[in-house]
Amino acid sequence: MRMVILGNERLLGAEFVSLIRGRRVGLITNHSGVNRRLQATADVLHQCSHCKLVALYGPEHGIRGDVADGMAVASSVDPRTGVPVFSLYGTTQQPDAEMLSGVEVMVYDIQDVGARFYTYVYTMALSMQACAAQGIPFVVLDRPNPLGGERVAGNVLDRAFASFVGMYPIPVQYGMTIGELACLFNREYGLGAELSVVPLSGWKRSMNWVECSLPWVPPSPNMPTFDTARVYPGTCFFEGTNVSEGRGTTRPFEQIGAPYMDGYELAAYLCSRELPGVLFRPVFFRPACSKYQGEVCQGVQIHVIAPRQFQAVRTGFEVLAAVRRLWPEQFAWRTSNGDAYSFDRLAGTDTVRRQLDAGASVDDLLAAWARQREGFLQQRARYLLYA
Repeated sequence: MRMVILGNERLLGAEFVSLIRGRRVGLITNHSGVNRRLQATADVLHQCSHCKLVALYGPEHGIRGDVADGMAVASSVDPRTGVPVFSLYGTTQQPDAEMLSGVEVMVYDIQDVGARFYTYVYTMALSMQACAAQGIPFVVLDRPNPLGGERVAGNVLDRAFASFVGMYPIPVQYGMTIGELACLFNREYGLGAELSVVPLSGWKRSMNWVECSLPWVPPSPNMPTFDTARVYPGTCFFEGTNVSEGRGTTRPFEQIGAPYMDGYELAAYLCSRELPGVLFRPVFFRPACSKYQGEVCQGVQIHVIAPRQFQAVRTGFEVLAAVRRLWPEQFAWRTSNGDAYSFDRLAGTDTVRRQLDAGASVDDLLAAWARQREGFLQQRARYLLYA
């Protein structure tokens, strides 16, 4: 099995240490910013003789990953290093001039999961923009896309629906590393950063997380395992419905359900669809928090049995379409801020919801999305760093 060397492990080598040598360093990171020996990049830089770590910046869930999704994160002082920690998920999602004062180079090291609605990539983009305005170079320590670098799937976001769960017109699964994505954002959307990427060594586009031989550190509270990340691009859409996506259970995003559903009926129907690489098992669960807290839900658990064949986005929409077909009177789209549909923010458009309401099949959606992705694929090709 190939040895994958992370960007944070190459930063202090002869080829890249000049990016930080003699400089006051800011670091955007969280608990997932570790090397293969599980040493935190914050600790490594704090102890490094080549630079001085002067500020830390935390994304959604906080720098230690202990804050629930959507909850504001407070600024603080890191108890281990004594370095100030500025929140990028509280009163602001972008560092301001005061937060950047004294920083001579900004470093980014957070594990991505390869799905458009994961907010860390937009923390990166907004920070690149802010650093560009202050003339601060920006360094991305690259990490593998856990889902691999080949599969591109789902619809392309409509910029009229841009939000912090989708800022740019990219597909749900973009098949790029965080470093490649930073290069695309920077050039295509005019962020203007003086950008450097410390690349991976030994990683190939065909590799998923298991093949990297790296420990999995949950990048957020509801991403406990790589199995979660594998299904997340499809099942995250249930956040925009009145179906539980498994939050508050030991298998978030791997199981979905609601009190009004019959798990045996749903599993039988979905298995009859013979979707590639996946089987469905009826489950009962009682969420400890989030939707249907304390109530018994029935639904299905998604079991990926052939990872190379499994299609996360297609599978998620097949499950969604099945729930709507079997329980049309009980199923509902969630709304927020009065009448805005949460699903539309995740989908990056209202077209998908309207098409489903009008009876479009999943095959119809997949065909339309394939046409949408043609332009992105051409754009993406210009920024790929790995074979």
